[in-house]
Amino acid sequence: MTSRMATVVAMHVIAGRFKGTPLASAPSGTRPTTDRTKEAVFSRLEAWNMLEGSRVLDLFAGTGALGFEALSRGAASLVAVDSSSAATTAIQRVADRMRIRGDGSAHVDVRTVKMSVYRYLRSAASECFDVVFADPPYDHPTEGCEEILGVLSDQRMLPPEGIVVMERSARSRDPREDPRWSLVDRRTYGETEVLYYEITSSLER
Repeated sequence: MTSRMATVVAMHVIAGRFKGTPLASAPSGTRPTTDRTKEAVFSRLEAWNMLEGSRVLDLFAGTGALGFEALSRGAASLVAVDSSSAATTAIQRVADRMRIRGDGSAHVDVRTVKMSVYRYLRSAASECFDVVFADPPYDHPTEGCEEILGVLSDQRMLPPEGIVVMERSARSRDPREDPRWSLVDRRTYGETEVLYYEITSSLER
């Protein structure tokens, strides 16, 4: 989602060990992921056994809703990237609240990065993740989405079984076919389309 943090739509973690934790309010005029879409996405990831102990990257993190939902459902760590300092500050505050709420068994490993998504990806060659969320604004160009998939592959940032979850407008043009990535599933929820990609040319570390 976009990351201008003007304040309006209340959001929260919907399931898992941190269920009910409030998140930063979504900015006015932005498109937060609905609870219906979020539940569908995470039900699919859980069915694929992709969450427990996973390393998660949340690009265009905004309120951190997707990354925090993954943590609540068993992910081991989260890196949240957004170009807005208001967004990254709000995400860090939620992470701090989760640490206070934890019972000792609920380790909260969250790192925020205030940086453009593309600059971060180009500088993060040593990082590796199991699940990547990419939820850019609806008007984000398809070429940008292709660049994200390409860099994730070229930098070998996911193992072969890793998943990229890309949320876009149902009216958007799909990223082109490329030997570096493979579309393994797609779901449409009203105006939102969720695309699931595997990075086919990455080598497991």
